[in-house]
Amino acid sequence: MKTFIAKMTHMFAAKRDFLISLLLVCTTLAIFWQIVHCDFTNYDDNQYVTENRHVQNGLTSQNVAWAFTSCEPSYWMPLSWLSFMLDFELYGLNPMGYHWTNLLLHIANTLLLFLIFKRMTGAVWKSAFIAALFGLHPLNVESVAWVAERKNVLSTFFWMLTVLTYLYYVARPSLRRYLLIFFTFAFGLMAKPIIVTLPFVLLLLDYWPLQRLQSDQWPNGNGTPHFRSLSHSWQRWSPLRLVLEKVPFFVLAAITSVLTFLVQHRSGAAKSVELFPLMDRIANALVSFVAYIGKMVWPQNLAVFYPHPGSGLPLWQIVGATLLLAGITILAIGATRRHPFVLVGWLWYLGTLVPVIGLVQSGDQGMADRFTYVPLIGLFIIIAWGVPRLMAGWHYGRFVLISSAGTLLLLLAICTRMQIRHWKNDTTLFTHALKVTENNFLAHHNLGSALARQGRYEEAIPHFQETLRITPNHVKAYYNLGLALAKQGKLDEAIANYSKALRLRPDYPEALNGLGVALAREGKLEEAIGYFTTALQVKPDYSPARGNLNLALQKMDKLTKTPGWGQNYAR
Repeated sequence: MKTFIAKMTHMFAAKRDFLISLLLVCTTLAIFWQIVHCDFTNYDDNQYVTENRHVQNGLTSQNVAWAFTSCEPSYWMPLSWLSFMLDFELYGLNPMGYHWTNLLLHIANTLLLFLIFKRMTGAVWKSAFIAALFGLHPLNVESVAWVAERKNVLSTFFWMLTVLTYLYYVARPSLRRYLLIFFTFAFGLMAKPIIVTLPFVLLLLDYWPLQRLQSDQWPNGNGTPHFRSLSHSWQRWSPLRLVLEKVPFFVLAAITSVLTFLVQHRSGAAKSVELFPLMDRIANALVSFVAYIGKMVWPQNLAVFYPHPGSGLPLWQIVGATLLLAGITILAIGATRRHPFVLVGWLWYLGTLVPVIGLVQSGDQGMADRFTYVPLIGLFIIIAWGVPRLMAGWHYGRFVLISSAGTLLLLLAICTRMQIRHWKNDTTLFTHALKVTENNFLAHHNLGSALARQGRYEEAIPHFQETLRITPNHVKAYYNLGLALAKQGKLDEAIANYSKALRLRPDYPEALNGLGVALAREGKLEEAIGYFTTALQVKPDYSPARGNLNLALQKMDKLTKTPGWGQNYAR
């Protein structure tokens, strides 16, 4: 009889878990479905796909070698490059296929998150709630809807696999299982080095919910952890031994971090302390920690780019953020004995944000929604386990809890659907960013570029001018402004802006070619030929400059405003 009951219980649990998994997959798919109809953006998608000759040559041996040796644009990420090449083999330049891949990876991450926490804790509904929050939260739209952020969803996929293989190892330690963890972690780093904090998270999971730490925190009879019942060789270890177990992972993470910093420094992505002083970085980091929590609770005014505030943060925000973070940390430490998940979730959130919080500034953003893709899981842990504890003694507490959770997920799903609409194309994306941010030079520039590609030069020019008002040394804005003016026949103004771009960056082949075209149209063929030649010296395979040079040489004895002149000129 007991055997029969056990079998029936196991069968019911298996069906329940399958149905929950199916519901998570279907719900995430339904909410994110519309991203497959979004276009590529002119923000990094061009570098990664639409203008990348290596990706567009597909999975050849030469391109595979390039993927493993290239550090473009500022990361070593061979697996992400290979995934783009595979997408090109399958879909060409149809953005739908690239979005499908991102969406499928996000769905896989959501499902793996559920399976991981269910296996660790045995708390099926709490685990499902964490996965649902992760799968449906609007802050994760950027990582899924932006093709260039393939590296984020792909590295997180390997993050989840690493944790899953770690649980496999903890249940029955062996060298083979340990090596499996190491390789899945290495694959994740080869997708994007942002997962360098994973060894730290594994130590947190050792403390809770795995309870591998030797401590009087877990006295006999105080709740045997679920995962322990699944282990064949359970034992608690000293803190030192648990740390030593993770040393190879920390070493690999450290090597990756150093290489990433060197690559970003060489590419110019890592900003100098002169441009972003250390105190400004610390202030922005403190405020960003709190701002991300605010956007998790109330996800409004989300944008693809948030300009760095520099030294413009009010003192009250810095002081308030510092006090709030310190207060939460003290409360989390104080609650450790009775509610260890609070400290684990809080440290998960803080620790996984450290590489992208801006202490080492990469790029011009002050913060970014994509940076919260993994860190928010820590806060979801606190919510999923903490709220039921708070409501444990309430009358009708279970009903209130279930209805509140359902309402929250419904609201998040609606917000996510609305946020995805902004990613339809460049015009909608950057128009929205300008509505919800201030002094957003990148949104102005990219919106101007999108309008210019549509031939809407009158609308594009003010955005380039606004970009230059905010950032007077924006080289590409000078170039694009010159291009737009040239298209309108305002050659003198175009030449002036091309010249300003070249004063800032003398080896800018597109600006050299553009200036040559403008000069040729004014009849200054000899000067034009000099600029076309210089452009080819800088970039020998730059076909627009080569075509224009050949045309100029043929037209030396004619007026430069020949029909068709400059048709080889491309951005």
